[in-house]
Amino acid sequence: MLTESEREKLIKAGEIARQVKSEVAKLIKPEVPLYDIAEFVEKRIVELGGKPAFPCNLSLNAVAAHYTPYKGDTTVLKEGDYLKVDIGVHVDGYIADTAETFRVGMEEDDLMTAAKEALESAISVARAGVKVSELGKAIEEAIRKYGFNPIVNLSGHKIQRFNLHAGVSIPNIHRPNDNYVLQEGDIFAIEPFATTGAGQVIEVEPTLIYMYIKDRPVRLPQARLILSYIKREFGTLPFAYRWLQGNFTDGQIRIALKQLVRIGAVYAYPILKEIRGGLVSQFEHTIIVEEDGVTVIT
Repeated sequence: MLTESEREKLIKAGEIARQVKSEVAKLIKPEVPLYDIAEFVEKRIVELGGKPAFPCNLSLNAVAAHYTPYKGDTTVLKEGDYLKVDIGVHVDGYIADTAETFRVGMEEDDLMTAAKEALESAISVARAGVKVSELGKAIEEAIRKYGFNPIVNLSGHKIQRFNLHAGVSIPNIHRPNDNYVLQEGDIFAIEPFATTGAGQVIEVEPTLIYMYIKDRPVRLPQARLILSYIKREFGTLPFAYRWLQGNFTDGQIRIALKQLVRIGAVYAYPILKEIRGGLVSQFEHTIIVEEDGVTVIT
């Protein structure tokens, strides 16, 4: 069960995430650089009294997740792009995670509606005592109703303090053997992905998001310095390659991260792209599980 203080921090994180998501919509126009959008989101989170729980993800078209711009990134929005904006906010480690798909310069279409209705359907059946497999069933049925495929190897996730992925998943398909039962006070991010493709993502380069795992013996002095900086500044939450730029040279960052990933000190989150290049939509809310339903905080 959550204490009153914990609940208040979660609600505040959710309010910030919701406000930033609303404000960023006005930036989503043709020719706007992804870099400008990410910088706006992360600075606005801080202005409103939170901190980024992870880098702002700005994933276009067939890319489902884990794209965040870097300094020097020249990617701009084009009319008709499907842009997934995934925002994470924490207040004292209590995390709210939310996402929305925008069609640049155009109205919502069936691909977007499918993921949005899947999210609403999963939320409607969630409450203490329900198995996560029931949420997956609701998601899959809603997406397939529109003639699209759910992405089978992406899922929602349990959240704990300073821990974005806390070990329990909410699948985007019906898997009867997923027997975890929602408990009152659980915090989950539910995030259906719908696609025109095969319904699976693969890892592609480059990697632009990382996370500190643990201290390890490090041979290169520069890598030791960067590991110390990562641990101090970002703790156990994901961080962007971009957040290291300006403090270190690109050459130093690349060499250090390559070694730190290799020795298991840092985890890499490669870009996730639909295996057949299908278009992808995503909608996401964070919920607190209650006895008779849920509280949506985002």
